[in-house]
Amino acid sequence: MSFDFKRALQKEVNVGLKEQKIRYWVGSGLFLASVFLGNIPLLLIGGVVVYTAFSRWCPAYSGLSKSTVDPNEPVVESSSHGHGH
Repeated sequence: MSFDFKRALQKEVNVGLKEQKIRYWVGSGLFLASVFLGNIPLLLIGGVVVYTAFSRWCPAYSGLSKSTVDPNEPVVESSSHGHGH
């Protein structure tokens, strides 16, 4: 399995709704732990995990051509918030 760096930069919905909830919980947990421990790397990792949950886009998944989106789940384009990408 090879990593495609060009594809990793393409923003596509590749995080499923179930995984999105898990990422919100894990990211929030890391964020809170970083506050109590005063740990900047945990803060950064938690922020990235929450961002990937919010955007439903994981660059690592894109680069590996992986997706956890269930074909039966409702399609919601999270990248069309009018930011002019």
